[in-house]
Amino acid sequence: MSTVISNNSGEGGASLARRNFGENIAYSIAHASWRYCDRFREYINREEELPFDQHILLGLIAPRPVYIASASEDLLADPKGEFVTAACAEPIYRLFDKKGVGTMDWPLPDSSIGHSVGYHLRAGKHAITT
Repeated sequence: MSTVISNNSGEGGASLARRNFGENIAYSIAHASWRYCDRFREYINREEELPFDQHILLGLIAPRPVYIASASEDLLADPKGEFVTAACAEPIYRLFDKKGVGTMDWPLPDSSIGHSVGYHLRAGKHAITT
């Protein structure tokens, strides 16, 4: 079975857009507009009006496993928002008798949690390795 791996993906990736933290919609479009459709611009400074958020998109991966990796010092990518997305996708995975991260408590750095939805927070900055 295939697995999806997300590493420090931030806005437009695993981080919740409605959280409006770090790399928000305005910042993301200003720096990488090619990643998004034109309609996404309508939600600049209106994140709370988005019709859905990243946990729903993450749920579309189900029942395939997904592993989200974050870095504790990568605040632009919003590691806490990436974790909350993983935790909030769990009910969708349960529809397939799969387990998620199993907690709403953000793990300490250098720990990995979860099952079909996995999350890892490593100490360090935006990178694949330290």
